[in-house]
Amino acid sequence: MFCAVERRRVETADDDRLSAAFADLGPRLRAALTPLASPDAVDDAVAEAFAYLCAEPDRVLAMQNPGGYLYRIARNHLGRRRKRPLLPPVPPSVMPQVEPGLPAALASLSEKQRMVVFLIAGMGWKPGEVAELLGVADTSVRTHYDRGIARLRVRLGEVDG
Repeated sequence: MFCAVERRRVETADDDRLSAAFADLGPRLRAALTPLASPDAVDDAVAEAFAYLCAEPDRVLAMQNPGGYLYRIARNHLGRRRKRPLLPPVPPSVMPQVEPGLPAALASLSEKQRMVVFLIAGMGWKPGEVAELLGVADTSVRTHYDRGIARLRVRLGEVDG
């Protein structure tokens, strides 16, 4: 009897840890993958990462950066389906605030530049948050951001190339 009660208590604790991980990491993973692939591909990649988390919860959650590890799993899953992102056109309702050429300009950036610019400028992430997710130095994120913004400005005609 004791073993059954103890086992249920451990399973509930695992469920709580996994639920917390899903709630915390799910939106972050989706945001980080959004500029890389279609929404369906992003859903598949996040599901793949979470399937791994469910299979190895103790191992993954004990890592120093479980979000970064799950990001790499999801990113590797996307790599098998590698395509240029299908960024939606700018809706007319936001035209005065958003440049209509922005989706094409973003698609022309390198993958890392596009992701970093999207997360920092588009989603309001701090460079340190992006660096943690990607498992790189803050200075690397800042370099990708600065170069990506510079390329966008040239591409959108704000400055001469």
